[in-house]
Amino acid sequence: MELQDKIVVITGAAHGIGKGLAERFAREGARVVCADIDLDGAQTVAGTIGGHAVRCDVANEDDIRDLIDKVEASVGPIDLFCANAGILTLGGLDVPDDHWDRIWKINVMSHVWTARHLVPRMVARGGGYILTTASAAGLLNQPGAAPYGVTKHAAVGFAEWLALTYGDKGLGVSVLCPQAVRSEMTRGFEDSVASIDGMLEPEDVAQACVDAIRAETFLVLPHPQVLDYMRLKTADYDRWLGGMRKLNQKFAGDI
Repeated sequence: MELQDKIVVITGAAHGIGKGLAERFAREGARVVCADIDLDGAQTVAGTIGGHAVRCDVANEDDIRDLIDKVEASVGPIDLFCANAGILTLGGLDVPDDHWDRIWKINVMSHVWTARHLVPRMVARGGGYILTTASAAGLLNQPGAAPYGVTKHAAVGFAEWLALTYGDKGLGVSVLCPQAVRSEMTRGFEDSVASIDGMLEPEDVAQACVDAIRAETFLVLPHPQVLDYMRLKTADYDRWLGGMRKLNQKFAGDI
């Protein structure tokens, strides 16, 4: 997919990766809708790129449905939906159920709700594209953050399911799985396990996404080392777990 003149919706667009995507896609000639629970932030980003801003709380299915309805009614049919909004919850067995519920809604169910209300429309008009922001944690896991690792695994799994179910019906799907990216989420964790291969800037991640969408590549790995870690994992799962235990001991309490 080429982004010129395409209508693109980005959730979590006020900051971090979402902001980087909005700015980069606008330079490609896309018509960008910045959606975020932080409406002021979304409006600021939209104002700099000539886009639109909509408030959306992705923890609420009604908000996602209304976002899709509003954009398709006032801007036009959505060509690319970037399901980017997400949160980080640290901890393990001690994490309260309500925190699990919140991160599950934002990091997983928001993708389900987006697909529920958008994919049938895309298929009916011949196609469309969904970019899901997951994490390397969705492929490898995350020491010190059980809810994050688990929900990002689920996000990757759902993106795979969309691709295998609707790929022959015109739907393109990519899943973004970086390690650390400079954002509010990673502030204060510059020396954590997630930054072991360096912390990328949002604009670097956005370029990787442009390249993947253009080539219609499923897996987007701005940190190419992640592919090597995946191969190690599948080649010898027990050895890989042993290495992860060492990382867990070294970076206990960090992301």
